[in-house]
Amino acid sequence: MNLKKGFTLIELLVVIAIIGILASVVLASLNSARTKGKDASAKTSITSVRAQSEIYYNTTASLGGGDNSYGADGVDSVTLSSGVATPGSGLTGVCGDSHVIDLLKAAVIQTGQSVSCTVGGNGSTYAVQSTLNDTSNFCVDSSGFAGEATVGVDTDPGAVAGSVKCIRGGGSGSPACDTDSNLTDGINTYDTLAAGGTCTQTAY
Repeated sequence: MNLKKGFTLIELLVVIAIIGILASVVLASLNSARTKGKDASAKTSITSVRAQSEIYYNTTASLGGGDNSYGADGVDSVTLSSGVATPGSGLTGVCGDSHVIDLLKAAVIQTGQSVSCTVGGNGSTYAVQSTLNDTSNFCVDSSGFAGEATVGVDTDPGAVAGSVKCIRGGGSGSPACDTDSNLTDGINTYDTLAAGGTCTQTAY
């Protein structure tokens, strides 16, 4: 008598459950990696704005016969609507440059969030801010800063009225409001006020 032993129903159910658990873990990891990849791509696009902005800055003098400038003051955003990145009509100066707009659009497509671009201080400064998929804000500005921050008014002594830059932690300095004291951005030195979470400038 030849008896062939197979799997029982319980054994099959256990195997299927294990496969299902492993598949869900792999899919979750893939989704996380995909999101991080999109954020990295958006950061690259926003960071590339700095190089394009300097090209714009250096050409304004030769084109307009005046001083180097990032253009007319203004603020607006590139937003995503029905899968299409659309620049706002209020984008001025370097923010309205076609090459910069292409970079802002690329970031918007990756994050699904609007990207703001601001020119301030009579064309002496600019700052760009993008909200990433992980809900953090990535910012670049005319001082050369690139990192997690939001756009704010530059209150440093000697700054042109209305100037903008990236600000971290709600303080008035850049890089500002870290846990370390005597921070420097290569030009200015800052110190942290623990009580209010804001920063005061200790040297200029």
